[in-house]
Amino acid sequence: MKWSHVEQNWTAFYEAITDRWPDLTEDDLEEIDGDRRAFIKAVCDATGDEAEDVAEELREWLAGELPSDVVMDPTHDDHSIRNSAKYVGDGEDEYDEDENFGDDEEEDGAA
Repeated sequence: MKWSHVEQNWTAFYEAITDRWPDLTEDDLEEIDGDRRAFIKAVCDATGDEAEDVAEELREWLAGELPSDVVMDPTHDDHSIRNSAKYVGDGEDEYDEDENFGDDEEEDGAA
């Protein structure tokens, strides 16, 4: 994951951030508003850790998987749906209900 993704979906990351850095409050996060430098400074202030150490922790955290609660965020869902268009055949709409993509039962011989 990249910081730009965190920044763009800042509020969706609140829970994941406070899980990793429990010394940060929601007020801290609102003030940071996705700014990476402000984030590192806030963690340093809250924990007493050095900026270099916090930056390394952040790099390690960003190397991990995208938190599932963020994946389920409506903003991320809309982005994923738009990106799914490349896998949808001609004449089909990625926003259509799944049932409009064909009937799985037809392959089994049922209609």
